[in-house]
Amino acid sequence: MPWRNRAFVAALAVAALAGPGVAQAAPQAAPASQEQVAAAGITWTLERASNPTQDQQTAYNLITAAMNAAVARYNNLSDLGKSITVRYDPSVPTADGNINGTIRFGNRSYMTERTALHEIAHTIGVGTSSGWSRLGGSGTWTGAQATALVRQFDGSGAKISTGGGHFWPYGLNYDNEFSNTAADRHVQLVAAMVRDGL
Repeated sequence: MPWRNRAFVAALAVAALAGPGVAQAAPQAAPASQEQVAAAGITWTLERASNPTQDQQTAYNLITAAMNAAVARYNNLSDLGKSITVRYDPSVPTADGNINGTIRFGNRSYMTERTALHEIAHTIGVGTSSGWSRLGGSGTWTGAQATALVRQFDGSGAKISTGGGHFWPYGLNYDNEFSNTAADRHVQLVAAMVRDGL
């Protein structure tokens, strides 16, 4: 059929459907298996004193920069979702994260993106969930997706070691482990661990 005839038929069909007295069908919803669900994303809030001291304000500034960088990296490289509450607690010698969604920062030297990435992983389940115990309790991560990913990064013999609620490589357990590449791989591995059943 020549293009002019096709265009005429298409225009006629549109006019007929749009004419008075003709009901137009609402677009059909995509089947559930084809729906695209937006990622929830990681969000965070910082609990602040109403009238902060200079010490508190300095800590808040450092924590905010660290968390903003870490959350942006997680949200750019994964579809993980978590609502996190962050506190400055000088009694904490380093920093800690809990699966209940809380992170506490104490020592200033740990108010960094590296630490924030590491602690966010704890809120998601690294070292804190039953899935962690099941898949990482033997000293080696046994989940297929994260194992395949670390092998993609480091070669066919690579494995993810686990212990003390932490993993390596790419666990960002110490400052000397941090680089942009390592941080990106950390997020990708945590997301793969979640797909494995973390």
